Amino acid sequence: MRALKSVMALGAVMMLALTGCATTSVKSTEFVPIEQGVLPADDNLIMDVAVRVFDPGIDEVEEDELDRTNFEIRRAESRYAPYLMAETLQRSGNWGVVRVVPTERSVMDVIVEGQLLLSNGEGMIIDVTVTDATGRQWYSREYEEHISQYNYDPTQRQSHDPFQVIYNTIANDMLEFRRQNLSAEEIRNIRTVAELKFAAEFAPEIYGDYLATDERGITRPVRLPADNDPNMARIRDIRERDNLFVDTIQDYYATYVREMRGPYDAWREVSYRETLALEETERSARRRFLLGAAAIAGGIAGVSQNSAAAQTAGIVGVGAGAYLVRSGFDRSAEASMHIAALQEIGESLQNEVAPKVIELDDRTVMLNGTVEEQYEQWQDILMEIYRTETGGI
Repeated sequence: MRALKSVMALGAVMMLALTGCATTSVKSTEFVPIEQGVLPADDNLIMDVAVRVFDPGIDEVEEDELDRTNFEIRRAESRYAPYLMAETLQRSGNWGVVRVVPTERSVMDVIVEGQLLLSNGEGMIIDVTVTDATGRQWYSREYEEHISQYNYDPTQRQSHDPFQVIYNTIANDMLEFRRQNLSAEEIRNIRTVAELKFAAEFAPEIYGDYLATDERGITRPVRLPADNDPNMARIRDIRERDNLFVDTIQDYYATYVREMRGPYDAWREVSYRETLALEETERSARRRFLLGAAAIAGGIAGVSQNSAAAQTAGIVGVGAGAYLVRSGFDRSAEASMHIAALQEIGESLQNEVAPKVIELDDRTVMLNGTVEEQYEQWQDILMEIYRTETGGI
């Protein structure tokens, strides 16, 4: 009789666990505004910022996350997120020109790099590293935000991205670092190094020894060009052309983000709901597996008793446990269905880059391929222009 009561009690506990374990996740996000600074009156102290295309973080995806991570969406996000970051920094009014740059060859005063570690509509994690032209790392840290359905409300979406808090926080941290750690002299030095790095790339035979890098990887100027240096005047003209081309690339990123925003927001909102449903389904499946295993174990113990009633109760327990385990498998199949839904939604996000035609003084050139490839082609053209203007000197 005692065994029978034990098995019945176990069944009651299992039913309570199944009905009482459902949880409601309530999340609230405190909106962090952008801190507005004041630009210095001296133009030489206004720092320009390059936000490089992010690493989509595909190599960092854990094995158990592979099925629910859409790599095409990650690649699309690696261009989408940097534009929002650059837009936020520009809107803050704390920096000079802020550009999204496709490769490392674009030399600017401050460089922001990011790697996407999580992006599923409910949460986002970005690993951000900020350095300057001298090679000094300002900081490297992870930014994480989890949002609620409220962030997808149309009134909220009209004013900002659902994960705008991440971009605002990064912008505020960058401003705080500059305030606390950089003197006016250090800012001038950073800008000088950026200009000389650009010059050394185009004319290493002239400006290669103007810079020195120490064992810590920090670069500093050891010589400065004369104010009337004709080669530096040409280099500055080349750099201005490069900046103009990078500005045209911004138009591409702006168009890309504008066209992507509608389907991407729809995907994120559905992904948000699917992610929560998937997490709850997996929790439910785990509970059912554990409770089913416990019921089977208890049932087997009952069957081994001498009492007929205990044996009967044990058989019932084994059957109940088998049902729970089977229902756990059913819930796991439902989880797979959610994952498939996420993959299917993501297939619509594609990305094409049209050829770009550039009119030069002596010819017309056409750039083809991805944005990165077009920028590399443009750098080669600039090098050719510089060599032609200087007679190969």
